[in-house]
Amino acid sequence: MNQATPLPAHPLTVAAVQAEPVPGDVAGNAATAARLVGRAAGARIAVLPELFLPAYHPPTLAADPTGTDLAAAADGLVDDPRLDPLRQAARGAGTTVVVGAAVRHPDGRRTISCLVVDTAGVARSAYDKQQIWGGERELFDAGRRGATLLVDGWRFGLGICYDGCFPEHGRAAAADGAHGYLCPSGYLAGSQHRRDLYYAARALDNTMYVVFANAVGGADPWRFNGGAAVYDPEGRPLTRGADAGEDVLLATLDPAALAATRAAHTMLGDRPADDGLPRTVLAG
Repeated sequence: MNQATPLPAHPLTVAAVQAEPVPGDVAGNAATAARLVGRAAGARIAVLPELFLPAYHPPTLAADPTGTDLAAAADGLVDDPRLDPLRQAARGAGTTVVVGAAVRHPDGRRTISCLVVDTAGVARSAYDKQQIWGGERELFDAGRRGATLLVDGWRFGLGICYDGCFPEHGRAAAADGAHGYLCPSGYLAGSQHRRDLYYAARALDNTMYVVFANAVGGADPWRFNGGAAVYDPEGRPLTRGADAGEDVLLATLDPAALAATRAAHTMLGDRPADDGLPRTVLAG
């Protein structure tokens, strides 16, 4: 952990959202996202699922990239009128929104991205998924760098779904001083065990909060299983949604609990500088 990074001064309320978007309907899904932000009253950050704006539906993403994608400028800014309801909701609620999108970059790359809509209503492609899963590789390019979101003195690493299956990804955020990890995701029906294990582990691995959002509904083989959650720095769920049904789950992140956990469990400070030291091989 970056020891120079101070702990936040005040608690922060966050929302983890699970909801069902309509494949290909970016404008409609942005309006749904705006409605869900309205339900997250009091949250400073609301996290919605992976690829929520176009929906995680590979056949549609392959057939209509022009309709499903958002164009980002070189500085990451996204100016698309389909996002207007979401911009207005973020401004009106004073909530920073993290939502999944398919983004086309000026250099031609197409990425699975976290779109961040700030409290001024400015939308930016903030982070591109680095660990591309399975058939996503046929449609999308991998991200090239990590990203950290700053809100009210809290530092949050950004990750997307499969990123969270790699301990190194969450650890890189923690090493950059993150107090939390925000993960828009798309876990399919049948993956509940892994869904509930990975993000609790990332929380405990790095003694940081984790906010996990997930889609619900859809038709096989693209049917999603909810379970949105907020985990405390010991990996315990502060709140968790059911495996089906729309929900907006609120939790308050407490800097005192973060400090106490890090004082009791000092893995970040104790970790070795080099895990690749010589190994002894034993014959059984």
